[in-house]
Amino acid sequence: MFRKTSGSILCPSCGRLTNADARACLICGRRNPGLWGFAGPLQMLFRRHSFVDVVTVACIALYILTLLLDPAAAMRGGNPFNLFAPSPRALIDAGAAGALPWQAGRWWTVLTAIYLHGGPLHILFNVMWIRQLGPAVEELYGPSRLVVIFTVAGVVGFIASNMVGYGLTIGASGSIFGLLGAMVAFGHKRGGAFGAMVLRQYGQWAVLLFIMGFLMAGVNNVAHAGGFVGGFGAGLVLALAERRGETGLDRLLAVACIGLTVLGFGLAFWTAFVG
Repeated sequence: MFRKTSGSILCPSCGRLTNADARACLICGRRNPGLWGFAGPLQMLFRRHSFVDVVTVACIALYILTLLLDPAAAMRGGNPFNLFAPSPRALIDAGAAGALPWQAGRWWTVLTAIYLHGGPLHILFNVMWIRQLGPAVEELYGPSRLVVIFTVAGVVGFIASNMVGYGLTIGASGSIFGLLGAMVAFGHKRGGAFGAMVLRQYGQWAVLLFIMGFLMAGVNNVAHAGGFVGGFGAGLVLALAERRGETGLDRLLAVACIGLTVLGFGLAFWTAFVG
């Protein structure tokens, strides 16, 4: 992908032809439609790659990596539910969140912990929900906004649990509740029969999953609640796909979320093995 700073491009807002170096789109008036040469590459990035697939691969790869960081501990499970569970040390090295890492200044853990999991059942159920909810959010909001919602929800969830003093905490469930929150926000904003149906269906799922969290041991319900609030808030702020196509700003925000997450993992492994 190469920056295009001259010639004709498609405006990220209205999709009509305009000049890459124009100060404003001649059709819709959008300022800097060429996004300083990055409009084309950003559009290609989000057309070709599914964020849901990227998250799935990242979660599985990082789960395997945390097992390999301490394989002896992963095989010492006292019961079948603890078998193939990464050790706390391995999870901390990979970027687990919690009050102690937060107090130590490891701000990146609220991003990296989203992609870490504590066992086969943990990652299985989370990936299943991501693959169930992610495409629905992508269809109603757009692929770039899905990235923003997923990331913001996970971050808000972990910040909330850090503030109330949760210890070591990991998993994508805060982001999953954020996807549910975004769907509820869609139903609220959309209105009508379709909006009411979406609101009812996904609202019921959120309530059911939240209740189930209180019936299971070791569940970070504060992160679930924070994730739902984060996703709901992002859903209210971001535009619906049917009302406005994704803009360059949406794509830049998504790239920023991905970039910060990659940076977070770089800092996590640097701190664990180099720093």
